[in-house]
Amino acid sequence: MDGNSEKITLRETFRLHRRAIGEARRVCPGVFAATALHAVASALSPYAAVWFSARILDELAGQRRPEALWPLVLGALGSAALLTLAAGLLKRWMAALQSRYSVGINRLYMNKQLSMDFADVDRAEIRDLRSQIRQNSQWGGWGFQTLPYFFERLVQGVAGLLGAAALTVSLFTLPVPEGAGALTLFNSPAVALLLAAILVLAAALSPMCRNRITQCQLKSAEDTKFGNRLFSAFGFIGDEKERAMDVRMYRQQELARHYLEADVLLDSASRYARGPAGAWAALAGSVSAVLTGFIYAFVCLKAWAGAFGAGAVTQYVGAATAMMQNLTLLLTTVGRMKGNAAFLRTAYRFLDIPNAMYQGSLTTEKRSDRQYEVEFQDVSFRYPGAESWALRHVSIKFQVGRRLAVVGENGSGKTTFIKLLCRLYDPQEGRILLNGIDIRKYSYRDYLGIFAVVFQDFQLIAQPLGANVAGAQQYDRARAEKALIDAGFGERLAAMPGGLDTMLYREFAKDGVEVSGGEAQKIAIARALYKDAPFIILDEPTAALDPVAEAEIYSKFDGIAGDKTAIYISHRLSSCKFCDEIVVFDRGAVVQKGSHAELTADTAGKYYALWNAQAQYYTEQQEA
Repeated sequence: MDGNSEKITLRETFRLHRRAIGEARRVCPGVFAATALHAVASALSPYAAVWFSARILDELAGQRRPEALWPLVLGALGSAALLTLAAGLLKRWMAALQSRYSVGINRLYMNKQLSMDFADVDRAEIRDLRSQIRQNSQWGGWGFQTLPYFFERLVQGVAGLLGAAALTVSLFTLPVPEGAGALTLFNSPAVALLLAAILVLAAALSPMCRNRITQCQLKSAEDTKFGNRLFSAFGFIGDEKERAMDVRMYRQQELARHYLEADVLLDSASRYARGPAGAWAALAGSVSAVLTGFIYAFVCLKAWAGAFGAGAVTQYVGAATAMMQNLTLLLTTVGRMKGNAAFLRTAYRFLDIPNAMYQGSLTTEKRSDRQYEVEFQDVSFRYPGAESWALRHVSIKFQVGRRLAVVGENGSGKTTFIKLLCRLYDPQEGRILLNGIDIRKYSYRDYLGIFAVVFQDFQLIAQPLGANVAGAQQYDRARAEKALIDAGFGERLAAMPGGLDTMLYREFAKDGVEVSGGEAQKIAIARALYKDAPFIILDEPTAALDPVAEAEIYSKFDGIAGDKTAIYISHRLSSCKFCDEIVVFDRGAVVQKGSHAELTADTAGKYYALWNAQAQYYTEQQEA
């Protein structure tokens, strides 16, 4: 079940839930305190009415004294009003806090995701694990999502049992008068214990049946999750604007309909409901009905024998029934918690992933002259789980203020080189030095601060333009505007009605602006410029631009970069002509280094072959 086939003990069940509640309390403070108070109030409030009703009935069946009845009636009304008011206030408090619970739990997972080593974030199995957790929460509320529900019912069950026990204990201790004949058998302590044991065992049968229903649900977990994935993938295909043209051109809605109408979406759950789950549900209901009848029979027999009066019958029937219901609630909840423990195991497989990357402690020197030197010394790297090396024996040195182009065919190791430089990964062999010091010795966050990168798959968010550039709500507006103009976005910025306050996209604003792929890339470049880091890296940032716009960006960027080190990864070799040095990657190794003129002069080299393969696209530029 959910990848957790090992048997789960009650001890582990409570350990996992106790830990999970502790984690949840940190991100959702107050929610469990409010839930506990509401549960106690809900569990105990019926007993006040039961107790007062019993006293009133006793008085009405006896002396009927007004001076005794009025205080009881007023007490019943007053306690009911106060308890109802308290329960209502506590419920509102609990609901207010629980409404933010999902956000808090998402923050728990997000904090882990953001603090995790990028090497783990980038692993497919880790992404799949996070997807499993999300699916478990969506299809059945399993894992952290259901903790307040379990906690409330545990507290309610315990409080209800204690309250019921206080009102029920005399049911077994009050003796039957000696003249009651055979019914005096109830006076025997052994009989009383036997009857109490029968009540408890009968009460336990119902939750056992209900827990069987939970097991049936869990058996269908994998099918249900898969069905949920299908629905998530295909159920909203018509709402996704990115797919709109493909859907219409290739009638992809027919493929979506095929999966949405597949039996796997409903058949598994309905099969268990029709079969074993339905049978267990029926048996649980029957046991509850028989138990209620047994309680009535036992109480009425003792009352008939003269052990207590009519008012006590009301008290004992109500309290004993409530006791059995709360015991059932308690045992059922424990059973469901045992099922939920498997999903908490999955959650903690994610949350307990250790950060293996050494974080370092040295402060990156903030040099006013920006004279940084980076060196790769015989660096080799292989992605986790891969058999082949992505980089092998790479050695290269470069300084701030230089323009470095990294070229090569797809899969040659260019982007991997950038990931290692930014320390998103650590190499398995060799060292990367910054000013002669292994970069692993620098504070990780401090080291990241010296890089501004525009990745191929960069992302903008549905927020104001200026906030996208600055990465913050409060920012230097003049600096953000200059970065946009330098990135070639000035004309488009001038046409935007809200300027830097213009909302990008329409997820959160009806008047949001949709930007093209090329415009988005210019904004991403402006974001890198705004950061003003010593190293600026462009990883195919102009792929969505036409050659003219690309040439404009690069010609401007050479001047904009100033004393920064600019590293360009590009497939268009004409873009690299202005660089001080070009590094050619092939199959994970550096096979050539030099200027454009030097590399094109080497007719046997890889660069020359790549240049000539693209010559038809930039012959005119070359002649110019």
